[in-house]
Amino acid sequence: MNKKLYTVLAIVLMATLVLTACQAPATQAPAKKFKACQVTDTGGVDDKSFNATAWKGMQDAKTTYAIDVKYLESKQQTDYEKNINAFIEEKCDIIVPVGFLLGDATKAAAEKNKDMKFAIIDFGYEPIIPNVRGSGFVINDATFLAGYLAAAMTKTGKVGTYGGMQIPPVTIFMDGFVLGVQKYNEVKGKKVEVKGWDIKTQKGLFTGDFSNLDNGKKVTETLLDEGADIIMPVAGPVGQGTLAALKGRKTGLMIGVDNDWSVFYTDYKEYILASALKNMDAWVKDTIKLAIDGKFKGEQYSGTLANNGVGLAIGSEFKTKLDAALVKEIDALKADLIAGKIKSLP
Repeated sequence: MNKKLYTVLAIVLMATLVLTACQAPATQAPAKKFKACQVTDTGGVDDKSFNATAWKGMQDAKTTYAIDVKYLESKQQTDYEKNINAFIEEKCDIIVPVGFLLGDATKAAAEKNKDMKFAIIDFGYEPIIPNVRGSGFVINDATFLAGYLAAAMTKTGKVGTYGGMQIPPVTIFMDGFVLGVQKYNEVKGKKVEVKGWDIKTQKGLFTGDFSNLDNGKKVTETLLDEGADIIMPVAGPVGQGTLAALKGRKTGLMIGVDNDWSVFYTDYKEYILASALKNMDAWVKDTIKLAIDGKFKGEQYSGTLANNGVGLAIGSEFKTKLDAALVKEIDALKADLIAGKIKSLP
């Protein structure tokens, strides 16, 4: 081979090497970020109660697992199906409907979209739906403790409760509360009365909604007029109406529900004796982790005193003011509830 041909081949080889080196490596599409999506009930995501607690769990998951989170607010019950379907169209990795009232819409969507994952709060299905993780909370155990506490702290011998709507996730709060008061009466030989809920007839006071604060204020004023000085509203943000009534009259105390109201409502902390906790935020975060890890399955979770799914939080203004003997009594009752020695439902 002559010198000229060697030169030509060398030039061709060099050009090929340069061209190869200059070519950018093939880029891969970035991995899709996990997205969790919450559909609220009508109270709104900032209700400082039920929806807000669930949203906290979403935000905790975002921080811990570096995922995307999003919510759609339901302004009315007809929005449930629409909002769930909107998130199906977005191909969310998990959809979290919040509340008992979204049960039917969630079931319909899950059965129609078997490849989607759903995690509903305060609702379960029998039989289990393979792509739905349901949840329930033995909140009646926590309100039993709250009822005992209220009976011990009342100055008038009368306490009260009311609900937003007469549905099982609301009335079990009230049942536990009444039985807690009755337990106090049994132990102490007292006759503390409960206004607003008759455990035998299952009839009582309800505002009819979870959004109208004025209704909460009016019902609270009715209970105050009847002599109740400690009141437990089970109505989401409607309970803010109770705080307004207590502050307006400068009398009475409140038992919050779902989360620690003395933390959310610091301007009213002197009126918040305690709160019956439903730790939905922890459940939401844990459920999202199951989905991320590929361990999600259709099942029914039960939040209890034993697994910290529910609990009683003493208000920030009262933590150091309660009688030590009363605190011990409540701790003993908690242990008995966990052991199944006491019933907190009729």
